[in-house]
Amino acid sequence: MATESATIAGLETDLLSRKELRDRLQAVGDSRYHHRHPFHLRMHQGELTRGQLQAWALNRYYYQSRIPIKDSLLLAKSDDPAFRRAWRKRILDHDGDQDGYGGVEKWIQLAEASGLSREQVIPCNGVLPGVRYAVDAYLALVRDSSLLVAVASSLTELFSRDLISLRMDQMRIHYPYLTPGLAYFVGRLTQAPEDATFAFDYVATHATTRAQQEQVIQALEAKCAILWAQLDAIDYAYVVPGNIPPGAFVPSSE
Repeated sequence: MATESATIAGLETDLLSRKELRDRLQAVGDSRYHHRHPFHLRMHQGELTRGQLQAWALNRYYYQSRIPIKDSLLLAKSDDPAFRRAWRKRILDHDGDQDGYGGVEKWIQLAEASGLSREQVIPCNGVLPGVRYAVDAYLALVRDSSLLVAVASSLTELFSRDLISLRMDQMRIHYPYLTPGLAYFVGRLTQAPEDATFAFDYVATHATTRAQQEQVIQALEAKCAILWAQLDAIDYAYVVPGNIPPGAFVPSSE
């Protein structure tokens, strides 16, 4: 019995190769990434109304607008100038280097294409409580964790390019009125893979024990859960059963 326990303990401490770590992360994405969520499946099948897409765009804006804040929290954890120079690219990608050019602005343009005004979107007054709690949990995860875990939480970008490509194709087919607002997704087709490559290289290099590698995997699982929770809240409020909480955005009758 003691020999068996020692063997099990030994297996648990064996360091994963880069390929094994990448495969473990891919398995998390295959099973837990929000490409499988019923709301996204409905979206890609053309089953959502304009009002439901407006609700999604508005609520997702809260997440988009917090990404540069998340990245600023992450930057503050590093004392390596080279790392900070590489990571701050993400803030420029979202905020832009001048008004009107970043991903956050492009998301507002998507919301406008859905029929919302920027005055409705930017204050985030109609954001669902469940979405707000989930996004705030992401900020807390980055703020309160090690730099390794914070970087690992961004690794959903390993899977996002395929979802973005599918989403753009299906939106052009089923929701052509959104086509003028797809610039955000066009940018992410190149930005996300670049960011994912950097983040994976970082965690693969700096997770030097099996315990740290497991922390990386758990961080990705936590991020997938946060993304899933956002869609749960949107689906519950605006699709099934359609229970919109007080103070949340209410689509116009269609």
